[in-house]
Amino acid sequence: MPCRLPLRAALAAAALSFALLPVHATAPHHASKAKATAKKTSTAARTARSDSDPDVVTYGRREDVMRFGADMAERFELDPEWVQRQLQQARYLPSVAKLIMPPPVSTAKNWAAYRARFVEPQRVAAGRRFWEENERWLALAEERWGVPAALVVGIIGVETYYGRNMGSFRVLDALATLSFDFPSGRSDRSGFFRDELAQLLVWAKREGMEATGVRGSYAGAVGLPQFMPSNINKLAVDFDGNGHVDLMGSAADAIGSVANYLASHGWQPGLPTHFSVAPPTDPAQRAVLLAPDILPSFTPAQFAEHGAALERTAQELDGPLALVQLFNGDGEPSYVAGTRNFYAVTRYNWSSYYALAVIELGAAVAAAR
Repeated sequence: MPCRLPLRAALAAAALSFALLPVHATAPHHASKAKATAKKTSTAARTARSDSDPDVVTYGRREDVMRFGADMAERFELDPEWVQRQLQQARYLPSVAKLIMPPPVSTAKNWAAYRARFVEPQRVAAGRRFWEENERWLALAEERWGVPAALVVGIIGVETYYGRNMGSFRVLDALATLSFDFPSGRSDRSGFFRDELAQLLVWAKREGMEATGVRGSYAGAVGLPQFMPSNINKLAVDFDGNGHVDLMGSAADAIGSVANYLASHGWQPGLPTHFSVAPPTDPAQRAVLLAPDILPSFTPAQFAEHGAALERTAQELDGPLALVQLFNGDGEPSYVAGTRNFYAVTRYNWSSYYALAVIELGAAVAAAR
């Protein structure tokens, strides 16, 4: 799922880092530990320390945290005492403040290297097992939402390696850290994370669980599909019908939730995600097609007018296309013609590299079956 960055920034971050972490977050970021820790410790020094670890700072009854809790309890009609009790257990995590920082811009974008991290034999084999174990749910999801089983399998495979890497952070701690002590050095997104923290508490209360028990990524993404709490509340589904939305322990709920997410973001059943294309040889004409980025904006006829050669099936498409460019280090870039469905996949993670890796992993798993 899905913390979001502006489209071009997210594309660059994902392509440059290669090591994509669960959806809805970019890859690990590295900053000065001393600087980040010093800033956070000075801010949180007034709070109580955990009895179990003298190096862990809890948010205790910090005034701004308690005020946030009172406001959100009123807004969402939650028990104020329960909300305050959850927030009092939240801990500041220096590692989260470090990981949220932008990655170093030192590595050339390389689609071939990025793809190789995900479309590889062990992950394909794990995807095949996941498909076999959950074939019923994948078929039901495809029937209900029109999203191919291969695509759902590809997303879960890239996001968490089919549950192997769902994140070990207490989501309550991660979101509290980013809500109340967002690090300097990048654009302040504390408002976004406060909204997600509120949504975490809403979800926890509805499910009758303690927020401290939820584990996930450093940015607060949860479960097999790595949904942010707001997307859990809006788009996650109880697909197995047991009365609970469980993205951590129920593959059925994860499968249904991924399919519902894509359908809610414009997925069109039966439409391919992309076609092969030879880009215009004229740089000026190529620039015209690349200008809208990955937003489908040109008809097949307009592609031809600008000198792009589409495969035959794409020429008959009734709908817009985008010329998607993926760099390969010092080599020639790769290109595909993305449809509205390719764009729908990028709504899960705003990166064409991510979208194509998901699509090709799913195709590889389907071929392995």
